[in-house]
Amino acid sequence: MYRIISGQWKAKRISAPKNFDVRPTTDFAKEALFSIIENRYRLDYASISVLDLFAGIGSISLEFASRGCKDVTSIEMNARHAGFINTTSLELEMNSQVNAVRSDVFEYLKKNRNRKTYEIIVADPPFEMEVAKYEELISLVLNNNYLKENGIFILEHQSRTKLQHPNIIDTRKYGNVSFSFLKPNEPAEEETAATEEEAPDKAD
Repeated sequence: MYRIISGQWKAKRISAPKNFDVRPTTDFAKEALFSIIENRYRLDYASISVLDLFAGIGSISLEFASRGCKDVTSIEMNARHAGFINTTSLELEMNSQVNAVRSDVFEYLKKNRNRKTYEIIVADPPFEMEVAKYEELISLVLNNNYLKENGIFILEHQSRTKLQHPNIIDTRKYGNVSFSFLKPNEPAEEETAATEEEAPDKAD
């Protein structure tokens, strides 16, 4: 069970079937996360796109939708979990906002390179995932044009898992759960040079 923290469905409790093997982000950690998002980035939920990786049963996806986000894509490999997200969003009349896709996250990111960019990407991989897989995930997100220039990639992990990457700008710890915040890659030098060459010369 989890609770929608704020928005249209504030305090709404969502209960998944008992045989679902899921670990939704705790209410405490989720509330802290959205407080950071709102206070630091001041994004207009209605105008942004969100990609929720390892979406589970939709705790993060439905939270964004409840707060007014109209474009949430949820990637979840378990067919029953993905179906639960779609069913729940339909029951809450948020089905036009949330689209759950059944897919392995790594395969999805490889197949959909350069197709769409997002202001916010959130990932909550299995806690037992190896550091090398975290590094692969970070590389796939940052190196394939998934993040907008002003976007942020939020990666949830065990606090004892220490991630190192030059794009990590902050890590916040909430008990055994931590969120690492990663900025987009800087534009490649050749792209910057090309832009400068295309710019009209100033008059003498």
